[in-house]
Amino acid sequence: MRWLPFIALFILAWIEISLFIEVAHVFGVLLTLLLVIVTSAIGLSLVKNQGIKNFRLMQEKLVRNENPAPEMTRGLSLFLAGFLLILPGFFTDFLGALLLLPAVQQRLTHKLMPFISVWGGKGRSAQEGGFTMEGEFERREDKRLERHDETSSTHKPD
Repeated sequence: MRWLPFIALFILAWIEISLFIEVAHVFGVLLTLLLVIVTSAIGLSLVKNQGIKNFRLMQEKLVRNENPAPEMTRGLSLFLAGFLLILPGFFTDFLGALLLLPAVQQRLTHKLMPFISVWGGKGRSAQEGGFTMEGEFERREDKRLERHDETSSTHKPD
């Protein structure tokens, strides 16, 4: 089980190198490198725009005291898409582009919703296992005593 990440990374590298070689064989190396850079830039631009829109929607829901869990899962999808788009390669760009599609984001949201709980900020009721503590407090100013060091009072700066 601990070898699974290494095997997955090896398979990913093998797929990326194979695709890169095939595309370079068809289009040439320079055009292939340019294509990888352009697809990453376009993908990151899409992630940025969708991320800003998603963040605003999440803020609006929080202001209205609604559950922002769907936007949180979309944010996770956007984060993963951005990470995959930064990695050079066509297969990771394809996976990142898939995570940008609304249908894939909705499916991911439906799969992850049972595992996400959001605290709304109004406190939890006693039925949910929370508790309320009541009390009074008073602010007092601290009267701090200044400590004089002998070295600081005898030494005068030039």
